[in-house]
Amino acid sequence: MDKKEKNDFSGLKALYINCTLKTSGTTSHTEGLMKVSMQIMKSENVTVEYLRFADYDIAHGLLPDMTEQGKKKDEWHKIYSKIIDADILVIGTPIWLGEKSSIATKLIERLYGMSDKTNSKGQYIYYGKAGGCIITGNEDGIKHSAMGILYSLQHLGFSIPPQADCGWIGEVGPGPSYLDKESNAKNNEFTNRNTTFTTYNLLHLAKMLKTYQGYPAYGNSRTEWDDGTRWNFENPEYR
Repeated sequence: MDKKEKNDFSGLKALYINCTLKTSGTTSHTEGLMKVSMQIMKSENVTVEYLRFADYDIAHGLLPDMTEQGKKKDEWHKIYSKIIDADILVIGTPIWLGEKSSIATKLIERLYGMSDKTNSKGQYIYYGKAGGCIITGNEDGIKHSAMGILYSLQHLGFSIPPQADCGWIGEVGPGPSYLDKESNAKNNEFTNRNTTFTTYNLLHLAKMLKTYQGYPAYGNSRTEWDDGTRWNFENPEYR
């Protein structure tokens, strides 16, 4: 594979989910930084889709369809189908009290509710997909929020590349946010570098996973385990 082919990302699909508390039509500073990453992917001929989780009527719960437990409406299936179709999932969130948003927590809970499903190899359903996060706020909490998001994604089966998070925060306390001109955030070298590295690391990992059709099923297939396969597992005898 030559250098040009290795850096051809045109067959990839990325889904960006903004977990702002605001519905569309209202300014989201998190969206502002997510657009920087999305623009890089679009320039690399990646198919990019963006949505705000708050625009959908998503019920709390862990079933694929929470109307089965009496909820009047649950549009989770609309988002889940997009996640399954994508090679890359990027979760964006603002920071509230040093934590990711409540909507980001709901997204991760709904992802978790589907994590017992399997792919064609019998592996958990999110195997072969890359995950990352983008975070903005006016206070400390980028790394703390990223730890929770990235741990959750890898636990569910997503693959996390090196430096899979980026973000921007202003001074501690009330003040200008990412899109406010007085913040000068768009010229922040640290944020711009990390956003660029995060984006390309996601692209490289997703390309490798797609090229090799995800992970081999040897040693990690839930279906084979349930059928009795144990590969080289055995409990050692202690004396």
